[in-house]
Amino acid sequence: MGFFDLQVNGYAGVDFNSDELDRGKLEAVCMRLLEQGVDGILATVITDSLPRMESRLRRIAQLHDGSPLLQRVIAGIHIEGPFLNPAPGFRGAHPPNAIIPAREDLVSRLLEAADGLTRLVTLAPEQDPTGKVTRMLRDQEITVSAGHTDATLEQFKKSIDAGLSMFTHLGNGCPGTLPRHDNIIQRALSLRDSLWLCFIADGVHIPFFVLKNYLNLVGLENSLVVTDAILAADLGPGNYRFGMWELSIGEDLVARSPDNSHLVGSTVTMPRSFENLCRHVGLAAEEAHLLLEVNPRKAVSFRNK
Repeated sequence: MGFFDLQVNGYAGVDFNSDELDRGKLEAVCMRLLEQGVDGILATVITDSLPRMESRLRRIAQLHDGSPLLQRVIAGIHIEGPFLNPAPGFRGAHPPNAIIPAREDLVSRLLEAADGLTRLVTLAPEQDPTGKVTRMLRDQEITVSAGHTDATLEQFKKSIDAGLSMFTHLGNGCPGTLPRHDNIIQRALSLRDSLWLCFIADGVHIPFFVLKNYLNLVGLENSLVVTDAILAADLGPGNYRFGMWELSIGEDLVARSPDNSHLVGSTVTMPRSFENLCRHVGLAAEEAHLLLEVNPRKAVSFRNK
């Protein structure tokens, strides 16, 4: 069993959200991931207009259908958005003009375009107040994760009753300044017995000492680690384009928005995440493997890939 990453927007110079995604380049990425011990990912498509998201999902599905290598490595698709909280800070790098409330017919369009490959959908519970979309996804055995959200505790609980089972990159997708006690991080932590809580272990999205505190509170059995990698992952400093963002990544390899107001995905890899968990968070190797291999599969029902 190798690393299993639930959130990969791109890698090694290839943007999974490109309108011109190329099979050869995508296969080269998959070979590179295999060489690094990653034997499963969810290709992640993020918020844009519905027609553009449909086109990108359809393209990944078409490429996947014709390639044994892609079928081996890309275990499915993670749709992140467009049903997110549009407020500054909570929306993160997602374009505000494309964020919309969740509707069953709109979700069905995305699922149809993905041609049965959807394994995970990230949405804001407050954008699905009746829980109809969450329930519909659960009934199709698609994992539903809260993210880019400021859901109240009551909204969270209703969403969990409807089928919500995960929280996407806790500690991110929210403003830098929050109410002291009643905030989205504390609400999610209070529901740790009902949710898988995902973290990015790059030391930037969450300082390592904070990640250690979270893991101690949540427990390793309810936690998992993703990269949220963009096309600049596993490359060096340089200028990159990801979606609407023109990124200039320096020696610290941090993907920041041009105005430095927020992060735009990460450049961390799964091997580096493993090293960070062991060296900087103090986990034993088997504990790190639990977060990077075992739990991600369990969270989306891939116990044996």
